[in-house]
Amino acid sequence: MYAVIETGGKQYRVTEGDVITVEKLKTDAGKKVIFDKVLVMGDGKDAEVGTPYLDAAKVYGEVIENGKGSKVIIFKYKAKKDYRKKQGHRQPFSMVEITGINTDKPRKVKPAAEKAAEPAAAEKKKPAQKKAAEKSSTKSPTGKGTSNMKPKTEEMKKADTEAKKVAPEKTADSKPVKAEKKTPSLKSMKKDELIAFAKEHNIDVDEKATKAVIIESIETNLK
Repeated sequence: MYAVIETGGKQYRVTEGDVITVEKLKTDAGKKVIFDKVLVMGDGKDAEVGTPYLDAAKVYGEVIENGKGSKVIIFKYKAKKDYRKKQGHRQPFSMVEITGINTDKPRKVKPAAEKAAEPAAAEKKKPAQKKAAEKSSTKSPTGKGTSNMKPKTEEMKKADTEAKKVAPEKTADSKPVKAEKKTPSLKSMKKDELIAFAKEHNIDVDEKATKAVIIESIETNLK
């Protein structure tokens, strides 16, 4: 059996046990409320339709909660008029549970056994979530993500030892070869740098001479 009621300028199709959200009622939470504007009542062919309302038909409910909906932003502006207006709005509402149609019945409350079963069911899901978290938290020795390194087999160990034997071992007589110093190009050097270079190599040059003459004298002495 269902009924169609009108409240707050809107219509709702309800049955016993339904929880609906309607425009805010002037009733505190936990108190009874009666909807006397019933448009349709019945089931199937036995449904009665009012003109516009049914006489002596009532739907009973109990207010569960009074609150406000999510915020809606209203923004207005006018082009080329320097007009901007922004405001928010939260629509108040009342949550009602339908307790009876034509006959008032007490609200159905969940037994204590069902309430205790709900947290238990939630706790059963936690171990699976913990395992997933542990898998994601396992890190490699380098600390970069999960380590997919497999242990070395005996064949891999033998191959490593053979490779070490083949590799030439460093002897005590072996000395590191020093890299030969390359002489810088004289043409890229400035006159002051050329004079300083000549003094380092004990080459006598005329400091008043041109750069080309200094370069020629340095090259002849180096040969």
